[in-house]
Amino acid sequence: MREARERLEAQPLIREAQIRKLYPGELTIQIREREPFALWQLNGEISIIASDGTVIDKLRDERFAHLPLVVGPGANKRARDFVVLLAEAGSLRSQIRGATLVSERRWTLKMSNGLDVRLPEDEADKAVRRLERLAREQKLLDKDIIAVDLRQPDRVTVRLTEEAAAARAEMLKNRPKPKGGQA
Repeated sequence: MREARERLEAQPLIREAQIRKLYPGELTIQIREREPFALWQLNGEISIIASDGTVIDKLRDERFAHLPLVVGPGANKRARDFVVLLAEAGSLRSQIRGATLVSERRWTLKMSNGLDVRLPEDEADKAVRRLERLAREQKLLDKDIIAVDLRQPDRVTVRLTEEAAAARAEMLKNRPKPKGGQA
């Protein structure tokens, strides 16, 4: 019976199995399934994973499309961390499409408008709360930018879209020069 239980538990969907022999000639099998927790994308393939990162199955239909999406090597094992970050995002939660685990150390959020938000390795929760505040108070996510870098605790760095960068360069080129030849 131990071998049968181990074979059942080797199935990705089965978290735990119990087999009991009932005499005279009956067996009962009870199983506890792993529950879908998140989606994990690796090498273009999307899988449904349990909270411990175990792959349950490939994503075959839209039933699980509402689950959080994590991308990259090791992201399946850190999906719980990402879900905690989502809880910190407050009103931004619905705008976060997913997150990529970079070098198995830190997250880059992908927003629904295509914007990338680079989070620090440590205290990512504080950075997410800061992003939520900047979005609410200064409408940061509504600006003409493609990336926000929050990896430094004392500054926010943004990357403009090509159009916004060209407009800024043109504006600076046409700006009157200060008197006295000083730039």
